[in-house]
Amino acid sequence: MLGNFIYSNPTKIYFGKDSLENLKTEIKKYGTNILLIYGEGSIKKTGVYDKVIQILHEAGKNVYEDAGVMPNPTVEKLHEGVKRARACNADFLLAVGGGSVIDYAKAVSISVHCEEDPWDKYYIRFEEPTCRIIPVGAILTKVGTGSEMNGGAVITNMEQKLKLGHVFGENVYPKFSILNPEFTFTVSEYQMVAGIFDVMSHIMEQYFTGSDDCVSDYIMEGLMRSLIHSSKIAIKNPLDYEARSNIMWVSTWAINTLVSKGKTTDWMVQMIGQAIGAYTDATHGMTLSAISLPYYRYILDSGLHQFKRFAINVWHVSTKAKTDKEIALEGLASMEEWMKEIGLVLNITELGVTEPMLENIVKGTLLIEGGYKKLSSSDILEILKASL
Repeated sequence: MLGNFIYSNPTKIYFGKDSLENLKTEIKKYGTNILLIYGEGSIKKTGVYDKVIQILHEAGKNVYEDAGVMPNPTVEKLHEGVKRARACNADFLLAVGGGSVIDYAKAVSISVHCEEDPWDKYYIRFEEPTCRIIPVGAILTKVGTGSEMNGGAVITNMEQKLKLGHVFGENVYPKFSILNPEFTFTVSEYQMVAGIFDVMSHIMEQYFTGSDDCVSDYIMEGLMRSLIHSSKIAIKNPLDYEARSNIMWVSTWAINTLVSKGKTTDWMVQMIGQAIGAYTDATHGMTLSAISLPYYRYILDSGLHQFKRFAINVWHVSTKAKTDKEIALEGLASMEEWMKEIGLVLNITELGVTEPMLENIVKGTLLIEGGYKKLSSSDILEILKASL
């Protein structure tokens, strides 16, 4: 049965080949000092940087830069960004890049006027911001996290070996996001594939939980089928606009809070993946692909009805002369074949994890409830061992 809920998403999306033109209108709504946030320079090679700079200058803005945002943004980088934003008295933060850049921009936005240590306040105590928040806008160049339309912000503390995310309220969401699928064409195949599975994992974290047969399940099954179909096309032809645009749009809707309505949500694959990333600095989507099959096989009996539905409605598994468990396992086997087809990592050894690391990765895994099976630290250890 669907429970009571409130749904609101204030982020305005501009989608398509000409979507960057809308930056001209949007940027006029904000102050003079713009802090342009981006990664390690790929936007300069692709020409996106020059286009953005031209629009900002034509709008009469003072442009300051915070470059070098890494794939797993660190606490040290966050502190650097806060200093840059304060130094230029930033009125607006414009993030140009993938999910890590956008996550980082949101973390900076709530930390500039925070009088406490943002890591302790937001990532250890998981509190909401009480200070003034600098507004954020996003121009997406890499698909996967869905950060362009939610309040999520993941930061890594290398010293503490912790990679933690906080999903903030809608006051932290980007004010607008510009999504041009062509901006993703230059992403490497490895990163493209990792992003695709990041999307798949986001959907499954919400699908394998909560109420049975609710509206969200039907939406998610359609999203997953679309993603699987488009991923196979994109692997063969990364420049296929229709495939890449569908993947981009699925990614946004996978985790903008819509499909979670009526569901409890799980997120344990994300928690384990983040703990692995804190130790290896591995690409997030690949940490998820390496752990998903062992995880879902481990909890399958606790949510057998939904795994059976997944097999039938997403993977078109035949039910003839099979038990429910056989159907469910065949669904996961079909997912494994797809994962192999598109080139995903299927074990944590390939990511640099060794057996001596496992105990510490378990300690770094945040245990949360919401899935079909409440896990203990010993359960996490068994799942990790199954993925070695």
